[in-house]
Amino acid sequence: MTEDPELEALRQKRMQEVQAQQANQAAQEEKAQQFENQKQSILRQILTPEARGRLANIKLANPEQANMIEMQLIQIAQSGRLQSVITDAMLRDILQKITPQQREIKIERR
Repeated sequence: MTEDPELEALRQKRMQEVQAQQANQAAQEEKAQQFENQKQSILRQILTPEARGRLANIKLANPEQANMIEMQLIQIAQSGRLQSVITDAMLRDILQKITPQQREIKIERR
């Protein structure tokens, strides 16, 4: 049974496309990992261990909000508005300012 040269060329082309996609995906994952490592390094420098623990708890409960908070803390640090290391109490104050106030819902029975 002889292989069709056109079919073999298509197979080779598809194999190259798949390999290129895998290489691109691996590069993106590596960049994301490097960014995460840099972010964690900066957070270790600007947060006390207690504040990092609080942020880790927030990350478990609400990862999107924690990521937003981390980015804001990094921006504060990089802009030079940070005079000292952020303690747990300071982080709580920042969180109260950042997090929108939730409305209280009351249900009345009639």
